[in-house]
Amino acid sequence: METVVVQKYNLDEEQEKKEIVRHYRALLRALKPRLKKGDRELVRTAFEMAADAHKEMRRKSGEPYILHPLAVAQICVEEIGLGVRSAICALLHDTVEDTEVTLEDITREFGNEISHIVDGLTKISTVIDSSTSTAQAENFKKILLTLADDPRVILIKLADRLHNMRTLDSMSREKQLKIASETVFIYSPLAHRLGLYNIKSEMEDLAMKYTEQQTYKDIARKLKETKRERTRYINEFIKPIKEVLQEEGFQFEIYGRPKSIHSIHNKIKTKGVSFEEVYDLFAIRIILDSAPDKEKADCWKVYSIITDFYHPSPERTRDWLSNPKSNGYEALHVTVMGPNGKWVEVQIRSKRMNDYAEKGVAAHWRYKEGSSSSVQQESKFDQWFMQIREILSNPDSNTLDFLADFKSNLFTEEIYVYTPKGDLKILPVGSTSLDFAYSIHSAVGNKCIGAKVNYKLVPLSHKLRSGDQVEIITSNKQKPSEDWLNFVLTAKAKSKIKDALKEEKRKIAMDGKATLERKLDHMRINPSQHNINELVQFYKQSSPLDLYYQIAVKNIDLRELKEFTLLGDKLEPPKPAPVKQPEHVSEEAVKHQIPSKKDAELIIFGESSDRIAYKLANCCRPIPGDDVFGFITASEGLKIHRTNCPNAAQLLANYGHRVVKTKWVKNREISFLTGLRIIGMDDVGVIHKITNIISGELKVNISALSIESKEGLFEGLIKVYVHDKDELDELVEKLKSLDGIQSVQRLEES
Repeated sequence: METVVVQKYNLDEEQEKKEIVRHYRALLRALKPRLKKGDRELVRTAFEMAADAHKEMRRKSGEPYILHPLAVAQICVEEIGLGVRSAICALLHDTVEDTEVTLEDITREFGNEISHIVDGLTKISTVIDSSTSTAQAENFKKILLTLADDPRVILIKLADRLHNMRTLDSMSREKQLKIASETVFIYSPLAHRLGLYNIKSEMEDLAMKYTEQQTYKDIARKLKETKRERTRYINEFIKPIKEVLQEEGFQFEIYGRPKSIHSIHNKIKTKGVSFEEVYDLFAIRIILDSAPDKEKADCWKVYSIITDFYHPSPERTRDWLSNPKSNGYEALHVTVMGPNGKWVEVQIRSKRMNDYAEKGVAAHWRYKEGSSSSVQQESKFDQWFMQIREILSNPDSNTLDFLADFKSNLFTEEIYVYTPKGDLKILPVGSTSLDFAYSIHSAVGNKCIGAKVNYKLVPLSHKLRSGDQVEIITSNKQKPSEDWLNFVLTAKAKSKIKDALKEEKRKIAMDGKATLERKLDHMRINPSQHNINELVQFYKQSSPLDLYYQIAVKNIDLRELKEFTLLGDKLEPPKPAPVKQPEHVSEEAVKHQIPSKKDAELIIFGESSDRIAYKLANCCRPIPGDDVFGFITASEGLKIHRTNCPNAAQLLANYGHRVVKTKWVKNREISFLTGLRIIGMDDVGVIHKITNIISGELKVNISALSIESKEGLFEGLIKVYVHDKDELDELVEKLKSLDGIQSVQRLEES
C-alpha cells in the first residue's frame, strides 16, 4: 500500500493571519451579489465570533481551525448556491459543539432562524449511543430527520463533509477509511437526491481515492494520458452542431466534460470491460439561454439538429423535460453514434435547468421566491418532501432497518403512476400495487386485496411501470400478513405493515400475558417486573411482549416453571449444568488455538504483540497485497475484509468503532483461495491454453474449474491458490493476453 505524503504545514503567525483574511475576503466576494443592507456587518460578526471561539484550535494538518468554517461557507455559497444566512450558519457550525459559545449567544446576535439551523447542525454532530443500533447509524438517522425540518441544515452538512473529504490526507488510515465509507454510504446519495450532482461525483471520487487507491490512480492516469485525444474528438463532434446552432440564432454554451472516475470504474465493473472499451468517458453538454416559455421547444429543436448529424440510440434517450425528476432535475439526454463509431451522450438543458442540475434543492427555493414558470418542479419537489416527512414521521425502532428502507426509497430512480382520477404518484422503480395502495393511505394499504392496472386485474405483488393507471380493490376483512414485507419496496409501506403486524401481535400477546399471570397466580408468584425479566431471559426472548406472544401461540411450555425456585418474592431460574472446561483460558492456550499456517501474514495494529486469531471474510476473500481492514464481529472474532468489499461501506460507515488497522506482511509459504471469471471465444484448445498458463507456466494450483459454452462464447469459473495479489495480477495479465479472451475478472466471492 502506498502511503500518502502530506506536505508539512509551516506558516508563521503573520502568514497565518494573512491566509485567514484572504479566505474571508474570498467569501465576501462570493456573497457580494446577495448582500443586502446590514448583511456585511452580520457576516463580519459571525466570522469574528467563530475566529475568536476557535482561536486555540488546529486541524490535523496543523492549520488554524477557522479555515475550515470559512471553506465550508465558501462551498455553501459558490458550489451549492446558498445565501447570506446559510454562510453565517456555516461559519458558526462547529462553535456550539466545540467551543464556549452557546445557542443563546447565537440567538442574541443573529436571531432565531440562524440559531435554529446551528442547533440542527449541532444535534447532527452530537452522537447518542443506542442499545438497538450503532452510534453512527443513530447519527445518520438524525441527519435524515433534520432534512424534513430545514433542508439548509443538510446542505451545510454536505458542504462540511465535502471539505473534510478534500482535506483527508492528514488523517490516519483508519479515519480515512471510516470517513470515506460514511460518505459513500449516506452523504453522496443524499447529495444526488438533493440534485447536487457535481458534489455527489466529487464525493464518490474522493472516497474511491482512499478506499481503492490503486484503481483510482490507474483510472486518473489513463484519463490524463487520453486527455488530448478526447479533446480532439470532442471538438470534431461539436463542430457541425455549433455551426448550425449559430445559424439558427441560439444563445448557447457547448462543451465536453469527462465522467467521474467513480462512474467510469462502475462501468468497468458492471459491464466487464476495460478502460479503453468504456464508450462514454465524457458527456457533451449544451446549455441554452432561452426564455422560460420557450425552453422545452428550444431543447427539442436542438435534439432535432443533433440527430440530423448523428444517429440516436432510442433506448438511451431520456426525456426529463416532460417528466422532471422529483428533485427538480430537467434535461433531455440523448446518446448518439459519433465519428469513428463511438457512442456519445449529449445533455441538452436551459440555463435555469442547469442551475437546478448543479444547485438542486437550493435552486428550487431561489426560483420559488420569484418565478411561476416552474410550477411543475415545485409540485414534484414539494411532493418529494411530503414523502420524506411521511417516512420520517414514523421511523422504525430498528435504526439500521430504517436507514436501509430510507436509502432504498429515496436514492433510487422513480416511476410516475396515476390514480383513476389522473392524480400523479411518484414511487421508486420496482414498486408494487401494494406500495401504491399505501401511498394513497395506510388504511387503503391495510385492506388491499388486489388492484386493476390499466383496467386489468393484478395481484398485490405486481410491479408497476411508469405511466400505469392503478385502481386499488379493498375488503374490510383483509389485514396485513408477514409475507407482505417481501413484496413492498417503499419505506412507508414497510413501516405501516410492521405497525399493523405489531398491533396484531400485541392483541395476541395480551392473551399470553393473561395465561402467564394465571399460571403465576396459581403458583403464588408475584408477576413483578423483576420476575417477568427473569422469564424473558430464561426463554431467550427480546422483550416481555415477545414472551407473551410466544406463550399465546404455544411456542413456550410453561410447565418448566415448576423447576424455578422462589427466594422471597423473586424468581430464580433453574441453574444450567456446570461446564467441564475451566472458565479461564490462558493466553498461551489461546495462542496454540491459532492455526499455525497463519503464522505472520498480518500485522494487527493497536493490539498487543501476541498474535491474534482472525478469519478471512467470505464476502470478498482477501489475499496478501489487497488493501484490507480488520473488523471485530459479535460472534466470530476478528474478520479481515478488502476495502473494496461489497459490504465495506456499510461496515465502516455503521460500525467504525469496530475497525482495526491491518496490514499484510510478506509470507510466500501460504496459499490463498481466490476465484476468476473468464469470458472469451469458444475456440478449440482454449481450455488447454488457460490451464497451461495457470499450472504449467506460473505453477499455480487449481482448486476447481467449470466452463459453460453458449453460442460461440464460453464463461469459465476458476478457483486457484495464490500466494499474494502480485501473483494473482500476473496471472490475470497473462490470461488477458491470450487470443480470444474477452475479460478476466476476480470474483467478489470465492
